[in-house]
Amino acid sequence: MDEPNFHIVLIEPEIPQNTGTIGRLCLATGCTLHLVKPLGFSIDAQALKRAGLDYWEQLDVRIHESTDEFFDSLPVDAELALIETRAGRTIYDFEFKKGGYLIFGKETTGLADWILNQYPTQLARIPMLHAGVRSLNLSNAVSISVYEALRQVQFSSSRSF
Repeated sequence: MDEPNFHIVLIEPEIPQNTGTIGRLCLATGCTLHLVKPLGFSIDAQALKRAGLDYWEQLDVRIHESTDEFFDSLPVDAELALIETRAGRTIYDFEFKKGGYLIFGKETTGLADWILNQYPTQLARIPMLHAGVRSLNLSNAVSISVYEALRQVQFSSSRSF
């Protein structure tokens, strides 16, 4: 398999429909999906497969037993982008690198403080124009971030990706 455009990391995802939708997005954009346990659903859940349609079997998905195990498995030179509503700069000010890891927290609480504190220079947020909106749906946030990252690495217009 070719090197993925990006690695999409979901730490402790809770909603199978979001994960299925993100899996389909990963397949469409040449990204690898990493799921970090504990998961809020069974990996063979019907809702997960329904959202991912019949694409789930084609997806490059990697399961990690814990957040510590995931971070320990990273290459020393891994490019990280932690997408979090509490970040100061936006994804439009962040410099994504092909093959980098876009990391997202669970739907209800986002990324843990210890993760944010460990990688303070790798944080980015999606700007929201209405102050009353705390966050976006996880699958929407991943989609926006992936396509901004792809735009930045200037995928060739001569092929889909």
